[in-house]
Amino acid sequence: MAPSRLTLPNLLTMARILACPAIFALTVTSSISARFLAFLLFLAAAVSDVWDGYLARKQGLVTNLGKFLDPLADKLLLVATLVPFYLLSHGDDPVGSIPWWGRLPLWVLVLVLGRELAVTLLRSWGAARGVVIPAGKAGKRKALFQSLFAGGLLLWYPLKMLALEQGWTGGFWHWWSAFHGAWIGITLWIAIGLTVFSMGVYLWKYRAVLGLQGS
Repeated sequence: MAPSRLTLPNLLTMARILACPAIFALTVTSSISARFLAFLLFLAAAVSDVWDGYLARKQGLVTNLGKFLDPLADKLLLVATLVPFYLLSHGDDPVGSIPWWGRLPLWVLVLVLGRELAVTLLRSWGAARGVVIPAGKAGKRKALFQSLFAGGLLLWYPLKMLALEQGWTGGFWHWWSAFHGAWIGITLWIAIGLTVFSMGVYLWKYRAVLGLQGS
């Protein structure tokens, strides 16, 4: 018997989708508590992403609905973090500047979100021709570093606000802010590199689907 559509993994994925607007709104709210909550919601969403996939595979609860909702949730979560990051870094928020980067360049936003759109279209094109295009290792690593960057920056905002409010300047905060800032800057660079690399892997591996074989 096929598993019901409303399985626990699917419910977790739906909850992740519903969390995306809240993460967006809380991130752009200039409140320490709201931004801490945005980080915690993102962390819960990231954990649920791993958990629902594990449950679906282990308990035989993989459904067509889940196959549709899971990548949708991932893409919505990416939008719910990258767009606020861009807005805050280009606004007058006192902690909006991104460590190592300053303002988030528009090309980063276009590249990352454009890659997701391109892969979605490629999968749709392949599905129409009976070819299933699963997530590859490079794509999974890209998603991991995107999450490490996004989670790091979501935590950076309230901590930086607390530092300004409490007058933290030296000692532990000096070393922590240096480490935390490096984490954000480096993970974003790696995520960008993997974004380009994974897109190239998809195009090369499925070039026959696109009619590029032998061209």
